[in-house]
Amino acid sequence: MAFLIILLVIILIIAFKSIKIVKQAEVYIIERLGKYHKIADAGLTIIVPFIDHVRSVVSLKQQTMDIPPQGVITKDNVTITIDTVVFYKITDPAKAVYEIQSLKKGIEYLAITTIRDIVGKMDLDATFSSRDSINDQLRVILDEATDQWGCKIDRVEIKDITPPADIRDAMEKQMNAERNKRALILQAEGERQSAITIAEGQKEAAILEAEADRESKIRRATGEAEAIKQVAEARAKEVEMIYSAMKKANPDTTLVQLKSLEALEKIANGDANKVFIPFDATSALGSLGAIKEVFNDDKKLKK
Repeated sequence: MAFLIILLVIILIIAFKSIKIVKQAEVYIIERLGKYHKIADAGLTIIVPFIDHVRSVVSLKQQTMDIPPQGVITKDNVTITIDTVVFYKITDPAKAVYEIQSLKKGIEYLAITTIRDIVGKMDLDATFSSRDSINDQLRVILDEATDQWGCKIDRVEIKDITPPADIRDAMEKQMNAERNKRALILQAEGERQSAITIAEGQKEAAILEAEADRESKIRRATGEAEAIKQVAEARAKEVEMIYSAMKKANPDTTLVQLKSLEALEKIANGDANKVFIPFDATSALGSLGAIKEVFNDDKKLKK
C-alpha cells in the first residue's frame, strides 16, 4: 500500500514537471540539459522531466518602462531634468534571453546615454520646442541598438522637462513680458485700424458731401440756365409779336419818332441823373424842331 502511494506521488511529480500550460501572449524558453531547446507557445506543452526545464517566461505584450529622471546639461550649460518613458515589444524571445543579461537594464542605460547626447547638443529653448524631434531621434537610435536583442522600440516619449528654479522664474518673467508686448502690439494695431477706419469714413463722407454739393450746384445752374433760356425765348416771342404787329400797322416815321419821345420822357422822369440819347434819337428830335418851325411860320403868315 505504501509502495502504491509512493508511486502515485512520483507520477504526480513527473506529471507536474512534464505538463506546462503557457498563457496567451507569453512564451516559454525551454532548455534541455542546459542548452536552448525550443520556444513553447501559448497552450499545453509537454517537456521531459529532469532533462528539460523552463529557462524563462517571456511576455510578447507591448511593455512600458519609466526611465528615472536624469539631469542633463544643455549646450548653453543649463542643467535640466528629463523624465522619459519607453514603449517596447519583444520580437525574438531567444535573443532577449540569451543576447543580453538584462533587457530592461540595457534599454534604460542606452536611453539615458542617448538623451544626454541629443540634449547636450541643443540650447535650452530648443529642448522645449523640439520634443517631437527628440522623441523621434531617441526611438530611432534605441530601435537600432536593441534590434540585436530581439526587441523593437515602438515609441519614446519625454514626459517632463524641468529646468532649475531660477531659470524657471526667468522664463516666466520672459513669458509675461512677451505676453504684455503682444497685448500692447495688438492694442496699438487695433487703435491704428480704428483710426484708419474713422479717417476712411470721414473721407468717404466728405467725398459724398462734395459730390452732393456739386450735384446740387449743377442742378441749380441747370435750372437757372433753363429759366433764362425760357425767359429769353419768351422775350424773343414778345419782340417777334411786337415786330409783327408794328409791321402790320405800317407806322409812318412821325409816329415812330413821337413814340420815341414818349419813351424818352418816361426815362427822363426816372431816378437816373443822366440820360444818354442815342444818335438816332437826336435826328428825330431835329426833325421835330423843323416841324415846329414850320408850324410857327404858318401862324405868322395867317396873322
